[in-house]
Amino acid sequence: MSLPAATQPGTRQVTGAHSSLLRGLGLLDSVLLLVSGIIGSSIFLTAKDIAGPLPHPAWFLLVWVLGGVVSLFACFAFAELGSMFADSGGQYVYLREAYGDLVAFLYGWMLFSVANGGSIAALSVGSAAYFGQIVPLVSSKHVMFSVFGMAFTRAHLVGLILIAIMTAINVMGLRRGAILQNAATWAKFAAMAAFVILGIAIGKGDWSHFLARSWGSTPGLMMGMSPGQLISAFGVGLIAVFWAYDGWVYITWVAGEVKEPKRNVPLAMVLGVLVVGLIYVCMNVVYVYALPGREIAKHETIAHAAAVALFSPRAAVWLSAMIALSCFGAAATCTLAGARVYYAMALDGVFFQKMAEVHPKWRTPAFSLIGEGIWAGILTLSGRYDQLYTYVMFGMVLSYTLTVIGLFVLRKKRPDVPRPYRCTGYPWLPAAYVLIGGAWTLNTIITRPSEAAAGTLIVVAGVPGFMYWKRAQRKMLP
Repeated sequence: MSLPAATQPGTRQVTGAHSSLLRGLGLLDSVLLLVSGIIGSSIFLTAKDIAGPLPHPAWFLLVWVLGGVVSLFACFAFAELGSMFADSGGQYVYLREAYGDLVAFLYGWMLFSVANGGSIAALSVGSAAYFGQIVPLVSSKHVMFSVFGMAFTRAHLVGLILIAIMTAINVMGLRRGAILQNAATWAKFAAMAAFVILGIAIGKGDWSHFLARSWGSTPGLMMGMSPGQLISAFGVGLIAVFWAYDGWVYITWVAGEVKEPKRNVPLAMVLGVLVVGLIYVCMNVVYVYALPGREIAKHETIAHAAAVALFSPRAAVWLSAMIALSCFGAAATCTLAGARVYYAMALDGVFFQKMAEVHPKWRTPAFSLIGEGIWAGILTLSGRYDQLYTYVMFGMVLSYTLTVIGLFVLRKKRPDVPRPYRCTGYPWLPAAYVLIGGAWTLNTIITRPSEAAAGTLIVVAGVPGFMYWKRAQRKMLP
């Protein structure tokens, strides 16, 4: 039985205001959106979590390369799916087509309730906190009031203001939102390039830090570790690395507004991850050049410690500016992209229907953006956004794994859908990602059971909402 064109999966057509999103993002916009969405604060913070379990310079750098390669395996699979279904919502649409409405809804629910809202809150407050290192007036040291043991600082207030500004700019037009994230991304590129180039050229580092003895490691192929210990250590290190690479999926969420999406979405994903991988390796090379492994494993804020070692304590000022800018750019990108998922959910009738409306003048999912901004603001006030995000990180990787499995499902289920791009290395590379992603998820459940359990509860908490919206949808049918 064939479905009418308006209801065929992957060819959803709507009328009125719902059909008026504009395809205004070119290839460069798409690459910059992906890069900006990935590079937030993690590259400045995660080195300690990797140097601890992997106390050798070769492993420390290799895990960043490995994380990029594994992400590329997923990108190849997502690229085929993106060329099949060039709709707003991206991964939500792929999951819906492969597994049905419930799995797709729970993914969208996880994004709205914690992953995206928590990211926007954390990045906005993080940007304000680092800006406070430059302008003490807005420092997080200034507590405005406390509620239930949670201190609300001026950095939180500035974070709320940033959320409001980003939301307003994105509501007032796709190009305005794209210009905001593009400008922040180019400035981020310039700052990070200066850090890398000046750090190597004039920094007071030492190339001996790249020797195993500076990390307290033993020589040899396994450097004192058994194969099992080495694999486990890489698994722990990849927890931080996958967090750092997270965000490459953003471009799929805005596929409905990308020009020539069947070409540009796959190309942007591959180019973007390659650019990010190069930046991450360069940044970590500078960290190792600046500090021996034992020191890297001690510092939560590795970029600050490296800047002080390479230049002087005064370098912390411009480094704070770089991190503030990086956090702001990532928050702006998450704001732009995330709202498109809720828009797609609302079009399917499984979310607040107001979020399916497109502003008649600005041609943006205005109510979806506003709802996203309000929830991010509430999470900011709650002060629990960082903790909540750690709960669902394993769920995010699990969702990527399920989506890659969905590629195999849709090859069987929907062979009729045109595939302008076919997954590179199929079936071996996507199968490798499924094995690695599955093993990583299992390792997280074993090593961090409380976070995994909390994340599962957050996702399952969306089931009543799904049942409510489905019931309401059935009542509206003639």
